[in-house]
Parts: sequence; structure tokens; C-alpha cells
Amino acid sequence: QVWLVESGGGSVPAGSSLSLSCAASGHIGLGWCMGWVRQVAGKEREGVASITRGGVTSYTGSVKGRFTISQDTAKNTLYLQMNSLKPEDNAMYYCAAIGDLGGACYGARSEYKYWGQGTQVTVSS
Repeated sequence: QVWLVESGGGSVPAGSSLSLSCAASGHIGLGWCMGWVRQVAGKEREGVASITRGGVTSYTGSVKGRFTISQDTAKNTLYLQMNSLKPEDNAMYYCAAIGDLGGACYGARSEYKYWGQGTQVTVSS
């Protein structure tokens, strides 16, 4: 079992930056993938970014160059630095994790096994 707790969301004007954190507890092995997924009410989940335990990252196209996913494996903490925020980035952001993928994430995936409770990001125009 893995538990994930996000923090760092908020309401900011367009062009601002926010940093999200996700504290993980439980066993997260070398073959695991962790990531951030966002969802707007009434729409499908969108994989934002993912990272393997080895540090290989993937991003969805709309955030490339603006968002950076990173991790501190010693602290079991996942981060998402979001710069140049746009109104279209408005969403609930979830931290997520999945094991047994052999060390790969296969892109900025939206399907995971373990989920945090989510943190709201609101960007005003």
C-alpha cells in the first residue's frame, strides 16, 4: 500500500508560478513510476508529467517548457514546478504512483494505481 499527500495548490494570476509537492509513504521500489495528473470537473483526466525512479521524465505537450517534474527519492517526495501558468491550467492536480512497470512510465500517463486526494490550482486571466 502507498499513501500520497499533495500540497501547494492555490489561486494565482496568469503568468505566475506554483510549486506542488507530494509526500509518499509505503514501499516505492525502483521499478515504479510517479506522476501528476489533472482533471477539470466533467472532463477526462489528463496526464501532466511522469518520472521514473531513475529520473526519466515525460510531459504532455501543453506543459512542456513550463512545468518541471522532479523527485527526492531519499525523502519519497515528488514535486511539480509550474511556471508561466495559464487559465487553461486550472484543474485539480493529483499525485499518483504505479508499480510493476519495469522502471518505465510510458509517457505522461493518466492511469495509476495509487492516488493522492488532490490539490486545486486556479489561474485567473
